[in-house]
Amino acid sequence: MNSFKINKKKIGLSHPTYFIADIAANHDSSLRRAKKLIKLCALAGADAAKFQHFKAETIVSDYGFKKMKKLTHQKKWKKSIFQVYKEASINPNWNMELKKTCNKYKIDFLTSPYDLKYVNDVNKYISAYKIGSGDITWIKIIEKIAKQKKPVILATGASHMSDVERAVNAIKKINKNLVLMQCNTNYTGNKNNLNYLNLNVLNSFKSRFKNKVILGLSDHTFGHISVLAAIAMGARVIEKHFTDNNLRKGPDHYFSMNPKTWKEMVNESRKLENMLGDGKKKIEYNETKSIIVQRRSIRAKINISKNTLIKENMLINLRPITKNGIPPYKINKIINKRAKLNIKCQEEITWKKII
Repeated sequence: MNSFKINKKKIGLSHPTYFIADIAANHDSSLRRAKKLIKLCALAGADAAKFQHFKAETIVSDYGFKKMKKLTHQKKWKKSIFQVYKEASINPNWNMELKKTCNKYKIDFLTSPYDLKYVNDVNKYISAYKIGSGDITWIKIIEKIAKQKKPVILATGASHMSDVERAVNAIKKINKNLVLMQCNTNYTGNKNNLNYLNLNVLNSFKSRFKNKVILGLSDHTFGHISVLAAIAMGARVIEKHFTDNNLRKGPDHYFSMNPKTWKEMVNESRKLENMLGDGKKKIEYNETKSIIVQRRSIRAKINISKNTLIKENMLINLRPITKNGIPPYKINKIINKRAKLNIKCQEEITWKKII
């Protein structure tokens, strides 16, 4: 079974789900806020705080966006697309402070570098790389990230299976430690977005890539029902946006989780993990006494005298069964045996009572 470590935490189907709090643009251009959000997500149960490293100039075309109408979630943005990205960008000088803060609260520091230069610049600070859905067709940066010899987390929103296969193949030729995330890249916060999550894609990934990837979910819907469903289907890495106040202005606050909802999500997920168990069918510890009162034992239907040849019409299957009782499926081994002693009606038949 495929598994690997992100920093010190094991990632895989038989290990606890790894939760990534995507702070993204919710730092609101403030290092102080970024550090505060790291603390809050750690206290709420996150395993990692993730940021996004880019320059507006190398991720969006100001000219291109000004030539078209604003679409989807960007319709609500009052500023230009270029300006929003410029304000959402991370100051590279923050890297050391962000790393120190993550270390202080014992969580991992992750990021999505949306620039070839940033792939190198962030390497010494982070435990794993995240590739955003929008870069799934940019094989050059995918290969560069894979070559850094750190775990890679690939989101697959707004893509076909052919796009996923191309990116996965590019990574796996270089790096075996891959988390493959189902994702729907609609950031509007519309409640109907749940209908487009298509979580059965996780089964398609499982079938297509076998044990070569670890499954995950990058989610932008409200609540955590999607997370519980994904975990039940085998996802072991979960990414959701994180903020301290959903009413703040900014591109990501509205649909983000907050400390309260994040903690609820993690707590419910841990309960689910315990419910899922190890997959081995067995009598569970809390069922051991239920066996006694629920299962049937072969008993005497009438009084049976010593030396009587036992026939099937002298027997009945009734609850309970003791540790020495004989289950009904062994009845043929009792028929035509002789009673070694007198057996009372409804008394349990045991091997010591027959010859």
